[in-house]
Amino acid sequence: MKYLCLLHVPEDAWAPGTKGFEETVAANMAARKAIADAGVLVDCGPLQPTSTATTVRVRDGEPLLTDGPYAELKEQLGGYYLLDCADLDEALRWAQTIPAAALGAIEVRPVMDTGGLG
Repeated sequence: MKYLCLLHVPEDAWAPGTKGFEETVAANMAARKAIADAGVLVDCGPLQPTSTATTVRVRDGEPLLTDGPYAELKEQLGGYYLLDCADLDEALRWAQTIPAAALGAIEVRPVMDTGGLG
């Protein structure tokens, strides 16, 4: 079963040039390698800052575009890991190894099986 790990962290924790950035990158690369070596990593990646986001809504058939993230929060969605694990317990064990867990929070959610419909 696939599980999406959503990394919610203070945005400045990932910013290039900030204190600890290189250590954060190295820790994430080590976690990524361990998860990949275990054969459960499907994909992962960091996201650009919230200042690059555009939120799309459609109301009465008309698109409404807003600059910025969907919600203004202390911790922002900073990246993701998509895992293919036997069960939730295994996904949670791997989520604990992702450095974002020490900086903010990781939301682990099962990916819905749509029976091949997309």
